[in-house]
Amino acid sequence: MRVTKIWTISLPPAMDREASYRARVEHRTKSELVREALRAYLTTRQWAAAQQLAAKKAQQHGIRTDADVERAIDDLRR
Repeated sequence: MRVTKIWTISLPPAMDREASYRARVEHRTKSELVREALRAYLTTRQWAAAQQLAAKKAQQHGIRTDADVERAIDDLRR
């Protein structure tokens, strides 16, 4: 049973040349480059979603400034 999925993607010629060059110079496959890029993208999107949720929760609790954050932390420590 295969544990990976195969994708077919299209790239502009310049991007293909750069990716092929990078893979060759770094002794990696193009698949590894794409996996790394996708991991970075997904991590960035997950972080952005977490920040949006935190901002929404902070607003619900009246936390709008750094001073509000410090005050909330102090309250939690007590």
